[in-house]
Parts: sequence; C-alpha cells; structure tokens
Amino acid sequence: MAAEKIPYKIYLSEEELPRTWYNVRADMKQKPAPLLNPATGAPMSFDDLRPVFCDELIRQELDDDTREIPIPDEIRNFYKMYRPAPLVRAYCLEEKLGTPAKIYYKFEGNNTSGSHKLNSAIAQAYYARQQGLTGVTTETGAGQWGTALSMACAYLGLDCKVYMVKCSYEQKPFRREVMRTYGASVTPSPSMETEVGRKILAEHPGTTGSLGCAISEAVEKAASTPGYRYVLGSVLNQVLLHQSIIGVEAKTALDKYGVVPDIIIGCAGGGSNLGGLISPFMGEKLRGERDYRFIAVEPASCPSFTRGRFAYDFCDTGMVCPLAKMYTLGSNFIPSANHAGGLRYHGMSPVLSQLYHDGYMEAVSVEQTRVFEAAEQFARVEGILPAPESSHAIRVAIDEALRCKETGEEKTILFGLTGTGYFDMYAYEKFHDGKMTDYIPTDAELEESFARLPHVPGQDKTV
Repeated sequence: MAAEKIPYKIYLSEEELPRTWYNVRADMKQKPAPLLNPATGAPMSFDDLRPVFCDELIRQELDDDTREIPIPDEIRNFYKMYRPAPLVRAYCLEEKLGTPAKIYYKFEGNNTSGSHKLNSAIAQAYYARQQGLTGVTTETGAGQWGTALSMACAYLGLDCKVYMVKCSYEQKPFRREVMRTYGASVTPSPSMETEVGRKILAEHPGTTGSLGCAISEAVEKAASTPGYRYVLGSVLNQVLLHQSIIGVEAKTALDKYGVVPDIIIGCAGGGSNLGGLISPFMGEKLRGERDYRFIAVEPASCPSFTRGRFAYDFCDTGMVCPLAKMYTLGSNFIPSANHAGGLRYHGMSPVLSQLYHDGYMEAVSVEQTRVFEAAEQFARVEGILPAPESSHAIRVAIDEALRCKETGEEKTILFGLTGTGYFDMYAYEKFHDGKMTDYIPTDAELEESFARLPHVPGQDKTV
C-alpha cells in the first residue's frame, strides 16, 4: 500500500485486541538463567518463591516453554478501557527532520496512569485477588508503575502499599497524589518503617534512594504482612510477558498495511516496555523468519547494558531478593539524584540481558540534556508531551532518522512512546532554565560497585 494512504493513526478494532500474551522465552535458544536462592545458590523453585509472589505469577515466571498464554477475560475486558492503543505515523516529525525515513510510534499514554505500566499492573492485581489476597506491595521510581498499580488495585478492591524512590517522591508530588487518590499509601524510600530501610539509611545517610532500595522495603513489607504479596513493574519474566501486548498490537497494525520496520527502538530501565514492544518481532528473528535491528536506549547516568556486567546479582539493594543473571551495575549502585527520569534500576531484565549477550540486540546510552532536547522537539511537532523515559527512545529515533537523511536510506523506524510527561514538569523546568546537567558515573565508581557483586561459583565478575 502506498505510504500516503497509511493514516496518521492506525487503530485496531476491539475484536482485534490480542487474546493471548506472547512468551518470547519459548523461542529463545539460550534461555535466561534461573533465579538463584542467595542462601543455597540453587535455582529458585515454585515453593521458594511463594512467600513473596502470587502463585499464578510464579508459574508464568518459571515458564520458558509455553509460547502463547491466554489473557483472562476479566483482564481483557479491563484492557478495552484503553486498548487497543494507537500506532501513530509521525508524518509531522518526518517532515520537520527532512528525512526519507518512515517513523512510527506505539503510544501507550492514553490511560490515566499515563504509561504502559497498566498492562501488567492489572494482570498482577487480578492474580492476587484470584488467590484471595487482601493487598500488594511494590516500589516505584518515576511513579508510573505505582500509579498504574494503584489504579488496578482500586478497580479490584485490593490494598496497595507503594515505596517511592525518595528523590522522585520529592520531585513529583502530583504523581504521588494520583496514587493516593486511588487509595494507595505512598512512602518515600528508603524509610524508617522497615528493617532494611533503616539499615540502608545507616549505611548511606541522606541517600536519595534507588529502585533497589525501594524493592527491598516492599519485599520485606509483603513478607511480614499476612494476606499480602509483592509485585514488580519491570525486570521479571512475567512482566515482559504481560507487556507483550504492546508488540503484538503494533505488529498487527503494521501487518494490516504491509509495513515491516527495519529498526525497533525502546527505552530501557528494567526492560518492561522494550521487552513488550520487541517481543513478537524478536520471535520472528529467533525463528529465522525475518531480521530486525533492535536498539535499547538507556540513560548515561544508569548504563547497565552499555557499562554493566553480565553476572548474577541481587535484584535489590537490601539483598533480600533472589539472585538474577543480568547486566548490572551492582545492587549497591544508586543513580545520581540529578537524573531526572525513571530508568533508575541497577540491572536489566534477564530475558533482555540474554538476548543482548547473544547478539540479538544492541544498546546505546544517552545524556539527559540530549534526551530533553528530543522531548521538546517531539512535543512541538507531534503535539504530545512525552515522559522523560520515552524520550530516550525518541532521541535515538531522531538520530537514526537523521542518519537516513545523510545516507538517503528509506528505512522504517518503530519506537515505543511509553507514556506522557505531564507529571514531570519539574524536570522540564530544570531543562528550560538551563539547570539540568549530565552526570555520568566514573569507571572508578562502577568498579567499586562491581567489587561487591555476590560470589557465585563459576561467575566471572569482569564479564
């Protein structure tokens, strides 16, 4: 079909809403390494994980073989409030850039939580309620995940306890208040209300926090509260499974018009949106059916892919969670408070880490001033104020489109617009006032963190 006949926005019908999640692990030749019990070094079993996670979510976490997992009707009906999400052809951006590239973005910000996070939040809350639990605990960085989970729990009648990274808690009071509007309690992390929080504050007085700190507190709270379990917004296999709905919808929409992307780009913090967006396309690549170029974009201030180590590490700063093999900066790494967006996790999804290690995708890191330059440019042209996290993908999509302008190549680019930035105006203000700076951790700082990676037999910390 001729390019001019492709609409600005491609909407799928309600009947085209996916009925299954796609599990990319089923097509991976080299499966992600198993979670390890930090006490014994043995792979975590179903029973090992039960004190922390919901039963059905553990089954999804451990399932490396089932390619298609049905979406329960109640979850699918909830999805219909805001899905299928539009796939947008960025005609205006293409024109302003003067590029021969064709640019598409999958927009996940058309729900009250403002991001893709709701796709997994409603699934995890649903399975918690099905198990008869009364509440869940979680962490949140920039606040999108906490907002989404608060919304899902309000809908399903569950209590919700959120530990929010302290610097974000202070910088984003309105995001905090949205969570409270949905009935969640929100605590700045690290806090004095958990044993691990008190320990972290004693070791790092005045710390601005990290996702690793908040995870430790949320896990402790869940394990010590009857009727509660812990849920996580990224990193885990189950989360990437739920987020696959992004990529399945995007591929269905592109297939309707015979469009095949050459380059697929997503921002990367823990891996939820990137893993969800690329999953069905990666499946084709793994099966040898089609080739794509995948680019993960991370902040230069928290560069787990580009400067991290592929090693077993704790998933949290308090070292109470299982060990995961992933690209990591070390569980004690705390990003600079100068970093304005989310994408603050010290590690990366084991699924994406394995794919990256095996050469199926590439990664780049970008400074935040360049990210906000791209965000502003996009907002002025496409009319959406993007979240800082999404703007990492926008930055590299623009760079790739400009490279096409230089070479004359007519490549098709797809990127994930994971959410809106209307609660991130503090960061936009810093950028506009010229007060935003680019802090990049030194090699010495990273080496200090790497030196504290846990000892696992056969693991080389220098990988």
